[in-house]
Amino acid sequence: MSEAKTKSKAKSKNLTTPEDKLRALYRLQIIDSRIDRIRIVRGELPLEVQDLEDEIEGLETRLKKMEDDKASMETEIANKKNTMTDAKALIKKYKEQQDNVRNNREFESLNKEIEFQELEIKLAEKRIKEFKAQIENKEEVLNATREEVEGRKKDLENKRAELDEIVGETKREEELLIKLSDEAKKNIDERLVAAYVRIRNGSKNGLGVVPIDREASAGSYIKIPPQRQLDVAARQKIIVDEHSGRILVDAELANEEQEKADAEIAKLLK
Repeated sequence: MSEAKTKSKAKSKNLTTPEDKLRALYRLQIIDSRIDRIRIVRGELPLEVQDLEDEIEGLETRLKKMEDDKASMETEIANKKNTMTDAKALIKKYKEQQDNVRNNREFESLNKEIEFQELEIKLAEKRIKEFKAQIENKEEVLNATREEVEGRKKDLENKRAELDEIVGETKREEELLIKLSDEAKKNIDERLVAAYVRIRNGSKNGLGVVPIDREASAGSYIKIPPQRQLDVAARQKIIVDEHSGRILVDAELANEEQEKADAEIAKLLK
């Protein structure tokens, strides 16, 4: 960076008066508060949409596993039926061989083979019956899960439509405000921006810079000492409220910056 550019940057960020810094900080707060309000209007919808998407994904994974299990059992049934067919063919073959045996030993050996194959058939029949019962039960769960998935998909469709409608109404304004916020931060000393962000993040309502209202910082009921109020109104230094931890500005400065920001944003949104 050239020396001229370094000096220009220093002038824009470091060589402003305390009042200029206070005005810039409060203008940034106004912009960020408008962004907050837009997001509050959306409420929990983005989270609800994400939760539904995650739930549907989980249900569909469960559904696929059950369908795979069912297909596996159907394959097992087919295999058992093939086993039965093969066993019956062997029984027929062994019985035919018994008609041509030469001694009792061969007859008994074939008889044992026949008994073994008959046992195989009974075992296959038992397993087929068990698999069919399991498939029947799984089909009930599958149907219930499919209905649940369809119900959740309809809920998701409705929530997305609701969110899209809200986003559609505020998208342009939000994008503009985000751009203005980023630009505003570039014109404020990095340390002040960091302090503002830290205070704002630690505040439930996102306020890092607040005006004095009824002798207290906005949103607080603890009165600020008169001398401290005079110091704030003098705009000679940046003062932090010792109770809320927020940066203080006087009401007149706040009103002036609010009017200017509202007019600027309204003009840009036309």
